[in-house]
Amino acid sequence: MSPTLADILAARAVLRGRADATPLVPSPYMSMRSGQDFLLKLELAQPIGAFKLRGALNAVMSLPDGVAGVTCCSTGNHGRGVAYAAALRGMRAVVCMSRLVPQAKVDGIRALGAECQIGGGSQDEAQIEARRLVEAEGLVEIPPFDDPRVIAGQGTIGLELLEARPDLETLLVPLSGGGLAAGVALAAKAIKPGIRVVGISMDRGAAMRASLAAGRPVEVEEVESLADSLGGGIGLDNRLTFTLCRDLLDEVVLVTEEEIRDAMQALYFEDCLVAEGASVVGLAAILSGKLALTGPAATIITGRNLDMDRFTRIVTGQDVTLGDRLLKGKPHGT
Repeated sequence: MSPTLADILAARAVLRGRADATPLVPSPYMSMRSGQDFLLKLELAQPIGAFKLRGALNAVMSLPDGVAGVTCCSTGNHGRGVAYAAALRGMRAVVCMSRLVPQAKVDGIRALGAECQIGGGSQDEAQIEARRLVEAEGLVEIPPFDDPRVIAGQGTIGLELLEARPDLETLLVPLSGGGLAAGVALAAKAIKPGIRVVGISMDRGAAMRASLAAGRPVEVEEVESLADSLGGGIGLDNRLTFTLCRDLLDEVVLVTEEEIRDAMQALYFEDCLVAEGASVVGLAAILSGKLALTGPAATIITGRNLDMDRFTRIVTGQDVTLGDRLLKGKPHGT
């Protein structure tokens, strides 16, 4: 059953004091560049460094006592959320990931006490392993996005944004499987129907964008990206997020690897924040001129679980290898 505003309000009660009330701060640089008040919702202040804790915690806390444990497929941050939530409840957690997931994220999940199963070249293959564990070992799957409890947990960000700034006119939301975008849009539009919610993804391997264009869930080829957390399919049997994103998002914008690189540099040098490429796509859409604002706007900055060696190369203007592609370096401001 598709989640409602009531489910999001219930999730807020579950998350209170555990995964809520992250800072909302102005970005003078982005305000100057966009010509409007521009705010950053700092989900990187979460205990696991990413918004994924909200949905994972809401889902895990709803489970009855006595389950054998939990499993999930993840590009990294959802796995950390599930591992963290499972540890709070003293449950076993097994996180399934493809070989494309950066080692720093794998190490972070193991540090939280979860087991990691690494294999396959896509999120879809990791999903197959998670389902095998459900059948073979009786674990409960916590989906990364296509689950009403997960969507409701992510939707609490929408509540917090509009409670803090009722005058917001546009929300720029990173778009992957659609759990975050669907939840935020559901909450925001229930409170303020005229608000504009824009989903933003990378221009290579954006599964939700391709699915929306096709009118149905479709498969895409996963490629290595600075925005690796936005990779993966939405599932051909998608039950919730495809419909919610189709009905609630006003627009979808795609940004290039070069634009993501420039946005990572801008966030670092201008706002002194370290965050992964997937969370700066909102900044990239503005800085590249692909999106214009007419009033106050906010985006979600999430994901501090990144490869710092690669991050250092990016912000210092060095070349970065992305699979079979070389992304040429470019110093900030040039």
